Amino acid sequence: MSTSPTSALDPAIAERLKRTADGLVPAVVQQHDTGEVLMLGWMDDEALARTLATGRATYWSRGRQEYWIKGETSGHRQWVTEVRLDCDGDTLLVKVDQEGPACHTGDRTCFDADLLS
Repeated sequence: MSTSPTSALDPAIAERLKRTADGLVPAVVQQHDTGEVLMLGWMDDEALARTLATGRATYWSRGRQEYWIKGETSGHRQWVTEVRLDCDGDTLLVKVDQEGPACHTGDRTCFDADLLS
């Protein structure tokens, strides 16, 4: 992950986070007004700091090993309305106003395709 952070996460927030061995926290993304679960992303301290500072959802891509702002290339932006930390400090809930589909496949959510039961 980036060695030259552009944003600093509030130390009080950073202290509460329980990260994976890779320094990441899962971020469940939900449409703010309907409660629809859109996707799961991953954030480190820098991605969370950028998200809180800009109001644009920013994630760490585990595959590409880089930060990405949702919708920067697709136009399917996520405007953050609130970010919550769960009771254990190991999962974020990011409520957004989603423009267009949230999933890279073009589906509204990443959970549209495979109904298991």
